[in-house]
Amino acid sequence: MTTTMEYHNPVLLHATVDGLNIKPDGVYVDVTFGGGGHSKEILSRLGPNGKLFAFDQDEDALANALPDERFTLINENFRFIKRFMRFYGIKSVDGILADLGVSSHQFDVPERGFSTRFDAGLDMRMSQKNDLNAYKVVNEYDEANLKRVFLDYGELKNAPLLSRTIIESRENSPIKTTDQLKEVLARFLPERIRNKILAQIYQAIRIEVNQEMDVLKEFLEQSLEILSPEGRLSVISYHSLEDRLVKRFMKNGLFEGEPERDFFGNFSVPFKTIGKLIVPDNQEIKENNRARSAKLRIAEKR
Repeated sequence: MTTTMEYHNPVLLHATVDGLNIKPDGVYVDVTFGGGGHSKEILSRLGPNGKLFAFDQDEDALANALPDERFTLINENFRFIKRFMRFYGIKSVDGILADLGVSSHQFDVPERGFSTRFDAGLDMRMSQKNDLNAYKVVNEYDEANLKRVFLDYGELKNAPLLSRTIIESRENSPIKTTDQLKEVLARFLPERIRNKILAQIYQAIRIEVNQEMDVLKEFLEQSLEILSPEGRLSVISYHSLEDRLVKRFMKNGLFEGEPERDFFGNFSVPFKTIGKLIVPDNQEIKENNRARSAKLRIAEKR
């Protein structure tokens, strides 16, 4: 059974929870439970009447459930936050925390296929219940769709060449493992930038498999609906695609375009951003490699 020890330290622990401005009797949601580090910190600041709900679609995380009557762990994708809050009779919440991306645990379990360090079957599902996996993306997507994935989610300029190479290779035999994928794409992986390019390729496939950008949009829109006035949203992102969405949504409640102005030329925005962008200090990055690209943004519902 998995233990919390394998989940490593939560990133930006105090800054993220401080950002929620916790009320002792409030209702809070940690939508990325993982090893439970952020949840434990929230519970430590809640009084006996406070409540914390947590989401994690990964069954491995259930082993870390906290034995506290104020705590409820929901084994589902956080794109369903509104549905489950309604199910538990919660009309509004005082704060929501999200630590996006892949947990250290998921990277460290070789057979999950998330890490560039290990050879494994092409999987990359955050939830084993998902039908789509990395094998299907690599072996069944047509050229146009593969190109879209590498371009949109990996920001890889040579996306057309990568896609064509995969298509040509799989005509001979399917690409079944991460090492086979690396072999097929070897000519695009010069030694000095090998890890960077591999990380972009893996990220692109992983985002597609888990529909991460769609999930993030749905989650942000729903959090606006269920947050109380003055409720806080505290979000850590790890790559520019996520961070751009979070930043724009916190700024004006939209993912693209500008909010409509009223007759007097003013526009109302749903959030007030709290403080500046927060990034980990050198000490935290040294202690926790996962923190190196973390960006924390905090907003309060008006």
